[in-house]
Amino acid sequence: MIAIAIDGPGGAGKSTMARKVAKELGFIYVDTGALYRAIGLYMVRKGIATTDAEAVASHLLEIEVSLAFRGDEQRVLLCGEDVSDAIRAPEISLAASNVSAVPKVREFLFGLQQDMARKNNVVMDGRDIGTVVLPDAQVKIFLTASPEERAARRYQELLGKGQAADFTQVLEELKIRDYNDSHRAIAPLVPAQDAVLVDSTGLAPEQTIARLLDLIRQKLA
Repeated sequence: MIAIAIDGPGGAGKSTMARKVAKELGFIYVDTGALYRAIGLYMVRKGIATTDAEAVASHLLEIEVSLAFRGDEQRVLLCGEDVSDAIRAPEISLAASNVSAVPKVREFLFGLQQDMARKNNVVMDGRDIGTVVLPDAQVKIFLTASPEERAARRYQELLGKGQAADFTQVLEELKIRDYNDSHRAIAPLVPAQDAVLVDSTGLAPEQTIARLLDLIRQKLA
């Protein structure tokens, strides 16, 4: 099986790029960030503080989270409910960042992610795929962009979904999540030593996809 790992900070376009790359290559796309968002959503709905690691860990056995594929579209199921849209709310981003720092949460999802890669050719994106989840991936990419550009993308995405959004707040929350992700004790957000850095600042989506596909094909040749 072939594994392609795409890591990077929030708003870098990992999910969009990874999904399109997977479709082009005929691989399965796995959005691991969506899994952490589902855990964060569950805790928020239950009124559990996502910064309380012990409380979060104690509720994991109540949760069933999985990915379903409808054609080339990935859907996220939380206890049987399709929460693919609900997990994209701004407040769930910070909840996901908080729960991802809980070792028990990472253990809970680790096996699911690796099992997908054992059974399929995958393009998997997240924040620790190349460093922790799939350290033997044949291709590792660290996709990033400036904080301002990433915030602008997230802001436009929210507006496009009809959600109220404030750019300043989106930027501040993104910077907080960047800090939390890169400073957590467990699996911090850092490029794998053998990852190729791709900065998409100022690039159109089509340009970024073309750059990623060229890179991947060179690596797999």
